[in-house]
Amino acid sequence: MKCRADLRVCLNCAHHDPRVAQQCRERRAEPVLEKHVGNFCEYFEFASRVWTLKSKTNQREAAAREHLKKLFGD
Repeated sequence: MKCRADLRVCLNCAHHDPRVAQQCRERRAEPVLEKHVGNFCEYFEFASRVWTLKSKTNQREAAAREHLKKLFGD
């Protein structure tokens, strides 16, 4: 996401599914052509997702934490 980006878009909706017709599991919703652009849909519901890191150990972060530990004597 970038600053001033629309959040209420089909791609952020819990009903969005690229594998179904019109890419929406809510059958009562009107079709939206541009899924990445803000729109009004009375069935919109923010998708709850679990965010995970691609790499469990980030070498740069680990080095920075070690440096801070040494700096503050922890």
